[in-house]
Amino acid sequence: MLTLYDYLPSQNAWKVRLLLHHLGTPYRTVPVSIFEGEGQAPWFLAINPTGKVPALQLEDGRTLAESNAILAYLADGTPYLPSDRFTRAKVHQWLSFEQENVESVIGALRHWTLTGKLARRAPDIVAAKRAGAARSLQRLDDALSRTPFLAGEDYTIADMAVFAYASRAEEANVPLATFPAVRAWIARVEAQPGFLHEMHPYSIDPHSAEELP
Repeated sequence: MLTLYDYLPSQNAWKVRLLLHHLGTPYRTVPVSIFEGEGQAPWFLAINPTGKVPALQLEDGRTLAESNAILAYLADGTPYLPSDRFTRAKVHQWLSFEQENVESVIGALRHWTLTGKLARRAPDIVAAKRAGAARSLQRLDDALSRTPFLAGEDYTIADMAVFAYASRAEEANVPLATFPAVRAWIARVEAQPGFLHEMHPYSIDPHSAEELP
């Protein structure tokens, strides 16, 4: 059985749980208390040298890290990662966009906002993240005004990855009201069969207000 090394409030981990839910793939969970420093423990660094969640251990003991790499592995051979060469490359294009332009700005702002860290951050850094979030949402809105899903006509892991943080933008005080195509896409993603509605707030972890080691 697959083993998912998980931290429940992480949307990076949620996106892996989402795909596993869509696929109906059984797995076991090992929680990693990242704010207590467990991600830096020798046993976990042997699984993922960056100390980050999620990580996935295969049945044969091999391990994968980085949420989007895990998505690509699990989706291979399924409709969620197209076999067409160009469309597959478009999926990977959006996976790269997500890490550089969504998780790094919306994800960071959301984390700081929900864990009380925003006031500890330099105002110019916060302002730059907000500007970056608005630019990213506009690019998403432009793309989604042309096609129902990011890589074209079909729902793929590109949508799962970008949805994880883009859909939570308002929790980072980044309004979605001016991005109608993004809001319509959020509704389409949530309407997919097997969508995983359960998400977990940082408030379930009393240590989340601390800085990561």
